[in-house]
Amino acid sequence: MTRLAILTGGGDAPGLNAVIRAAVKTAINDYNAEILGIKNGFDGFLDEGGIFPLNRDSVRGILPRGGTILGAANRGNPFARKVIIDGEEKVIDYSEQVVEKIRSLNLDALIVVGGDGTLGIARDLHEFNVPVIGVPKTIDNDIGGTDFTFGFDTAVTIATDALDRLHSTAESHSRVMILEVMGRDTGWIAIHAGMASGADVIIIPEFSMHIEEVVAVINRRHKNLDKTYSIVVIAEGITPENLLGDEAKTSYPDQEKSVFDAFGHKQYGGISHLLAKEIEARTGIDARAIVLGYLQRGGTPTPRDRFLATMFGVEAYRNAKSGNFGTMMALNGTNIVPVKLSKAVNELKRVPAELYERCKHFFG
Repeated sequence: MTRLAILTGGGDAPGLNAVIRAAVKTAINDYNAEILGIKNGFDGFLDEGGIFPLNRDSVRGILPRGGTILGAANRGNPFARKVIIDGEEKVIDYSEQVVEKIRSLNLDALIVVGGDGTLGIARDLHEFNVPVIGVPKTIDNDIGGTDFTFGFDTAVTIATDALDRLHSTAESHSRVMILEVMGRDTGWIAIHAGMASGADVIIIPEFSMHIEEVVAVINRRHKNLDKTYSIVVIAEGITPENLLGDEAKTSYPDQEKSVFDAFGHKQYGGISHLLAKEIEARTGIDARAIVLGYLQRGGTPTPRDRFLATMFGVEAYRNAKSGNFGTMMALNGTNIVPVKLSKAVNELKRVPAELYERCKHFFG
């Protein structure tokens, strides 16, 4: 390995800088290799000034920092890049130009750090013989093939802290407090933070609860258990139909309309407000909704995420040196192992039924 490049794509997540630092320091210390940084995901291969050298000075002091010194781009899909031409938005396939740029750089390896969208692009580029190594990044923890992704632990810690704080204000005002957390189509953040904070109801996309089930738990607490407040955690991927069934089509028709990003991912947020309205209407108990949103993705990564991200960065370089291209670094127990990118991005990792059933024993 004499010449490598690294990019961070998709949304930001705590720990990205730790991966960059680890890859750069390992490459330089092992072989004094040249390593390039690509700005703003795959866009850096197309934009002027999007490629620059990284060295020890570039990564000094970045380990505890959130975000990414390389920048990230949710809209940076070279196979379907959105551009404005003559005032009109168009979607153009720039993948051929990206592949040619990568080849012109004479790279021995390209380390791609991202979620399923970014890693899906890496998989597709590998089919053009691009020497790609993937690193799984997402607070959602929904990438297949790995026990955990970095960024997840920080998001759970932030959500748990928020729930701990909501307990006191909920009790003071005898309210139902609803916290909406990220996770897209999975409930990993919701179930981990909910259990860690002692939430009374946890609603996730894998096993969504109908509104009547939610109301039953709250009524039982307030009437039979003499509790004056309740804490509900809901994952952003829950839809009105999940909560209300067919009633959602008539009661909330506008919320059935979806917005998608450049990777084809649905944009979420706001289901907690609908839930608060329905709980108030059906129980008469004051309910408040809080959307935690991007707070889960910002700030200093936890020690666990820093360590995991660092190990991913080290192993990404080592596997590149061994020629294990077309793979993603994955946590398997305490070991970092390579798994096929095609397997990782084709398997959305969901909360298993046995875990959710165990957690349900604590509801109410």
